[in-house]
Amino acid sequence: MRITRGGVDVAGRRRSYTLVAPPDAIPGGPLVLVFHGSGQSGGKFRAFSGGSFDSLATAAGAVVAYLDGYKGQWNDACADSSVGARVEDVDDVAFATAMVGALEGSHRIDRSKVQAVGFSNGGGMVIRLVHQEPGLLAGATVIAATQPAPENFLLGAVPAAPLPMLLIHGTDDRLVPYGGGMIGGRMHRLARWMFHTGGRFLSAPQTAAYFAARNSIDRPPGTRKLPHSVRSHTGSRTTSVTATDYRQAGTPPVSLYTVHAGGHTVPGVRPAPRVMGRTSSLNTAEAVAEFFGLVRR
Repeated sequence: MRITRGGVDVAGRRRSYTLVAPPDAIPGGPLVLVFHGSGQSGGKFRAFSGGSFDSLATAAGAVVAYLDGYKGQWNDACADSSVGARVEDVDDVAFATAMVGALEGSHRIDRSKVQAVGFSNGGGMVIRLVHQEPGLLAGATVIAATQPAPENFLLGAVPAAPLPMLLIHGTDDRLVPYGGGMIGGRMHRLARWMFHTGGRFLSAPQTAAYFAARNSIDRPPGTRKLPHSVRSHTGSRTTSVTATDYRQAGTPPVSLYTVHAGGHTVPGVRPAPRVMGRTSSLNTAEAVAEFFGLVRR
């Protein structure tokens, strides 16, 4: 794999990224835009997730771009946010759009095969892209983030644009509660002080139902158990994963992977610090590749 650092000028700011590309990349391959969590960078998230998303470069022939937020944050879809990117009105949507254009020129990626993956604050950024610039994406993955409640949503009511969605969330997530409500749950004041964001959010199941409705899916979801009932990386308690699938002919699917006993983590090969909760062995990068059909041809 070829790993490089680069930058692109957007709205008067130099925005940076870490790029992972297959050495034998061919024209017309997919692009995966990766948005890190609060206080991270693209490089730190790459280490935090054990470099697992790099596998999309070799397995799917994708160019993987780990983008760097402004001062470690994204101007996401949360109205009750006071992070620098929000206060200074940093145009992160333009950053994502500029990256697609730049990599179309330099790596000849296919603009119809752009995937977005976001964790936590980065998941909120992906939610913003899905609403504000859906034509940019072929699919979106949101990890440990949920749809802001109507009064806490920057964009308000926007026209629905059907898009395949994969949501991954742990039931023991103490920062972004699986059951919805305030960021940080009962510790929401501390969470606001630490992460400069707040307000009310939908639950993970409500978020899945919300995106299913946007895709005009009116059939009830099906459920299945994924083969990941193994001992977690942290602690003795096991984690398991249940998929809630919204599928209907003629419209893109929506799936919620519920990580039972999972924390505010990216399931996969590298455990998060213990304070973040349990990390499931579910390989998120492989789940993304499977769900969206990212297979090298």
